[in-house]
Amino acid sequence: MNPIAPQKEIRTAQNATPTGPACAAILAAAIGCLALGILAVLGDASKAIASKLTFYRPTGPLSGVTSLAILVWLLAWVILAALWRNKTVRLGRTLAASFIFLALGLLLTFPPFADLLMGR
Repeated sequence: MNPIAPQKEIRTAQNATPTGPACAAILAAAIGCLALGILAVLGDASKAIASKLTFYRPTGPLSGVTSLAILVWLLAWVILAALWRNKTVRLGRTLAASFIFLALGLLLTFPPFADLLMGR
């Protein structure tokens, strides 16, 4: 070893940057997307639920669907970020779950699929 040359820092598991906060943000966004899809289907399926989701009359149930989906996203983010603050979370599993939630949320907002679920 050359005593004059600077040593490269070797990152170990002990001093590695935790992946928890990033994984929390990714998974929370996917949970919010899934909530949007579920609430959209529920709002279309039931007039009683649609009336409860109507926060702003000109917009109809969409106002409640989007508002509650944003609330679910923020709550999921806060909770997951607190739980995973200093932890190293497996990014692969988080991404897999996130892609599944995102795909389901997108599928549930697709009218032909939602109509199929509701038996129309």
